[in-house]
Amino acid sequence: MNRLPLLLLAAATAVSAQERDFSKVEIKTVKVAGSVTMLQGAGGNIAICAGDDGVAMIDDEFAPLAPKIHAAIAALSPKPVRFLINTHWHGDHTGGNAQFADTATILAHANIRKRLITGGSAAGNKFPPAAPAALPVVTFEEGVSVWWNGEEIQAIHLPPGHTDGDTIIWFKKSNVVHMGDDFVTYGFPFIDLNSGGSVTGLVAALDLALGQIPADAKIIPGHGDLSTVADVRKFRSTLDEIIGTVKKGLVAGKSVEQLQKDKVLAAWEPAMGKGFVKADLFIATIADDLKRNSK
Repeated sequence: MNRLPLLLLAAATAVSAQERDFSKVEIKTVKVAGSVTMLQGAGGNIAICAGDDGVAMIDDEFAPLAPKIHAAIAALSPKPVRFLINTHWHGDHTGGNAQFADTATILAHANIRKRLITGGSAAGNKFPPAAPAALPVVTFEEGVSVWWNGEEIQAIHLPPGHTDGDTIIWFKKSNVVHMGDDFVTYGFPFIDLNSGGSVTGLVAALDLALGQIPADAKIIPGHGDLSTVADVRKFRSTLDEIIGTVKKGLVAGKSVEQLQKDKVLAAWEPAMGKGFVKADLFIATIADDLKRNSK
């Protein structure tokens, strides 16, 4: 596969991470439904379930933002965070784990704990091994339910898509689903092949999720604004079309470089090319994924 787009992405995102000024980040609070509120700052979206029992939290962005996130939660409830569930291991979703571990029990899929222990890199950002306090103390394989504030908060592990630890969180009473980075609204998704992710696997994961989620559920994407199940279905269908286009070109004997030169994803670029994953990188990722899955 063509490594140049990957190298360019790595260089660009590494510089971006170094230059980020978290002091300028504001935490936006968005009421979703029932007991669930979404917090948006820098990094992945956070879901907060607040009620008589206290606070349950999904993801926690970056460590430097923890004081601001604590303040936003305090405005919703005077009670501490008792449960924290991670949707996957990337630092823009787990970076604040240790800052909430003094009161919260951290839960995650077993693969998330394993990858936090070893550390690694994703999209050019290097994540060192997590401190012991940041590690999940309860792990699961298929899923787990937390009964809290009158909700069944169900964590469901999906087949490898964004990573191999991907977990969606369904607040059943409030009818809200946090999709983690299996669904994002910034454009072409980032698929972390080195963390067990798969583009074709993401389509299968979305099919599994959509088979369980109520049609009228409100959707919290991993990144982006509040969405609907229809948005997730459109995202899934678009991915299927894009994968089919790249696969067709490869079967016809074209190289990754030729597909990039031919701009085979041009039709989707106006809607999908606005994020940090550009068309050339996504073509290379799909081709690499298809090659791996053909072995």
